[in-house]
Amino acid sequence: MLLKRFLLLGVPLALTAACTSHPAAEVRADSAPTTPLEAGSDAASVTIKSGNFMSGEHPTSGIAKIFNNSGQLVLELDQSFETSPMGPDLVVVLHRSENVLGSTTPPAFPLREGDYVILAELQSFSGDQRYDIPATVNLDEYRSVAIWCRRFNATFGAAALQ
Repeated sequence: MLLKRFLLLGVPLALTAACTSHPAAEVRADSAPTTPLEAGSDAASVTIKSGNFMSGEHPTSGIAKIFNNSGQLVLELDQSFETSPMGPDLVVVLHRSENVLGSTTPPAFPLREGDYVILAELQSFSGDQRYDIPATVNLDEYRSVAIWCRRFNATFGAAALQ
């Protein structure tokens, strides 16, 4: 019984404590608005890059794709997207590394200042969602998308974009 309590309380506490408690300084895209989801709106869009999410600190799955929608670059997380609701302050970032999880240290997979740009706060823990990519972001410099807990500098999951 005591062991169960320890495992239920101690393990999550240890994982949280392992995360950096001070977030890295952030680079933020100029408050990218989100693009509303509209039925049939993909007819004029062209997919530029896409990738499958891999789990980092928490289970994360689904597909991310970047497409050009009449001149506006948009990041879309598809209907199969899902991540854990366990984190406060979750944001969607573009990252310079193609392998975010391989270039960082488990269990938190912390990001380093200057390696990412924040697009926006995560809209939902699951399902379709879109994020406009500001024209000031040079897409050639970013090779993946990640779901990142800003408060604890922990990467929930990432998708290499190809």
